[in-house]
Amino acid sequence: MFTEAKVKIELLKRRLQHKSFLLLRWQERLLAGYWFVPSSMAIAAVALSSVMLAIDRLNTAPWTGLIAEGYFGGPNGALMLLSTVAGSTITVAGTVFSVTLVALALASQQFGPRVLRNFMQDIHYQSVLGTFVATFIYCLLILRTVRVDPPGTFVPHLSVAVAILLALAGIVVLIYFIHHAATSINAWHIIREISGELEENIIYMFSGALGQAGSTTRSGDRIDRKDAQQGRSIPAQVSGYIRSIDYQHLLRLAREHDLLLNVCLRPGKFVVSGSELAIVWPAERASRRLIVQISEAFILGRERTPFQDVEFSIKQLVEIAIRAISPAINDPFTAIRCIDQLCAALCSLAEKDFPSGRIYDGDHRLRVMADQVTFLELLDDAFHQIRQYSRTDVAVTIRLLEAITTIAEHAHLDMNRAALLHHAEMIASSQTAQIYEPFDREDIARQYGLALQTLQQK
Repeated sequence: MFTEAKVKIELLKRRLQHKSFLLLRWQERLLAGYWFVPSSMAIAAVALSSVMLAIDRLNTAPWTGLIAEGYFGGPNGALMLLSTVAGSTITVAGTVFSVTLVALALASQQFGPRVLRNFMQDIHYQSVLGTFVATFIYCLLILRTVRVDPPGTFVPHLSVAVAILLALAGIVVLIYFIHHAATSINAWHIIREISGELEENIIYMFSGALGQAGSTTRSGDRIDRKDAQQGRSIPAQVSGYIRSIDYQHLLRLAREHDLLLNVCLRPGKFVVSGSELAIVWPAERASRRLIVQISEAFILGRERTPFQDVEFSIKQLVEIAIRAISPAINDPFTAIRCIDQLCAALCSLAEKDFPSGRIYDGDHRLRVMADQVTFLELLDDAFHQIRQYSRTDVAVTIRLLEAITTIAEHAHLDMNRAALLHHAEMIASSQTAQIYEPFDREDIARQYGLALQTLQQK
């Protein structure tokens, strides 16, 4: 009996863990939209107005009399005050919405359309808009209860006092909104936000959820070609980008049903409906219900997100750098700032052994094989396009070589140092051919020599 109870508790814990992962994804979807927080605050305003009116009608609160004595406006004054607050707040709400649209347009033009996701998920913009909408709704609901003609004269003094407090809070929020709107469209702020997401993804990559570090395989890990052909394919139900994968859920399913799962794609990849997401061995154990459970571990969407996707954050920084050095914008300092953040991330990655993508259960049996990104792929993502678009920009070229020199000091694997050397050679050769000023070419050659010297040191 005790054992059966423990089994039920363990099954319940596993279900809750998978549901918590799904709730996390739904939370991101809700916050990604611009409607959730303002709508929630509007509903809260309706609830607050009901509570305040109920207290005013009871007229039993000890502070109600004090508020009534201090308020000399009477019913007409209450009507005028509530009307003024409601009209002004909805006007300011429209202004806030207009400023937000202008910020979105500027960010999309200068930094790329993928940056809009950061603005749409900005809780500060949503909260400011929600504050003014909620204040308007609250005043409107209180306004309809004020009675001027006797003998049914009614003035909800406490509710009116709360409306005044909301109006004062709106002034504070408006001042903060002006400050936040001015800082949020700055290049350094956007780059810092993306860099923070990149750091979080790096921490997750090496948290152990994607297998232990290194590529050493254990006995019994290999699958020959014959066994691979006998596996059961798990197809994608819709087309879209893989936003996240619940590897722990896959591990639990593989352990419960004694399976081996091969996850064919990693988060960030695009899949077509019907294409292969995973392969299950042995195929005869893959029931229809199990296939549905495995499919639930894959969250697909129309756009990529930075969650579990290091490449996406790197490509965002690369896109900002490329736009910055374009002739239309011509802002090499922003490009250099992006290179600095890429350099910091790659230094951290170069010091670590990447996870193998092989996930074992408690009995040290291989259960899940996941497709993992490599340092060489991330290095290519970070440097290829910036090098191609900055062939005539001396400052950006020198900063690329300086970044390679810095990363080389943290890289200990021979294949990583060889990849850095390859990128340094491509930068020096392509950029030197496009730059005709002898002194600029000497500066590039000098920095290239420092990079070679660092890479040749063991």
